[in-house]
Amino acid sequence: MQALGESKARAAARRWTSRLLSGIAALFFLIDSAIHIATPTPVVEAFQQLGYPLGTSRGIGAVELIATALYLAPRTSIFGAILLTGVLGGAIAAHLRIGDALFPSYIFPVLVGLILWGGPYLRDPALAALIPVRRIRRDVL
Repeated sequence: MQALGESKARAAARRWTSRLLSGIAALFFLIDSAIHIATPTPVVEAFQQLGYPLGTSRGIGAVELIATALYLAPRTSIFGAILLTGVLGGAIAAHLRIGDALFPSYIFPVLVGLILWGGPYLRDPALAALIPVRRIRRDVL
């Protein structure tokens, strides 16, 4: 959807950027869910380090897979993004609990979250209106 006063070229760039960001986020979560479901050795070690039972890994993977499917469907993309944000928050909380280093334990999920919401933000004018990003007018300062 083209915003009021937006050129066709700018609208096309916005649309493709939103698709790219959503694709990157979806790919990340599809891979992450597959890894959680397959439980390879690094996942087993990570769950031991975090103090979580390994059985929860498959549940997390299933939740990620369902939420990613919702994220990819245009009618439910916002709901999927909300659920995936919860997954990222859980990952941050798990690492905070054991005192992990700042990067990648905290910063990486925040960056993934920005990419996750970037697609819907650029695509949905109602979401952009809800969370406006405004230019700072230098003459007002």
